[in-house]
Amino acid sequence: MTAIALLSVAPVIEGSMSGEVAKAVAALDEFDVSYETNPMGTVIEADDAETLFAAAAAAHDAVDGDRVSTVLKIDDKRTEETTADRKVEAVEEHLGREAKRER
Repeated sequence: MTAIALLSVAPVIEGSMSGEVAKAVAALDEFDVSYETNPMGTVIEADDAETLFAAAAAAHDAVDGDRVSTVLKIDDKRTEETTADRKVEAVEEHLGREAKRER
C-alpha cells in the first residue's frame, strides 16, 4: 500500500458526534482499504489515491446532518511501497523508543 490518508468526518451539531462518526467509519468497509480510528480521525491505507478519495466521499456521505465537516490529508508515495506502521516505526527508530507517552 502506498497511499495513506488522515480522514476526519463530523457533523456540525451540539452534543456527541460519535454515532455519526461511527457511520462514516462503517462506510469505509465497502472499500479495499485498511484503517485505524483514533481520537482525532481515521488513518486509511489503500493501493492508490483514487480509492482513498472514493472511501472518503462515502464516509462523508454517510453522515447525516445539515452541515458536515470533512478534512482529508493524503500522502501518496509513488516511488516505493510503505505503510502507516512503517512510517511510525521510522520515527521510533530515531527516538530510540515508542512514539507514545502516557501521563
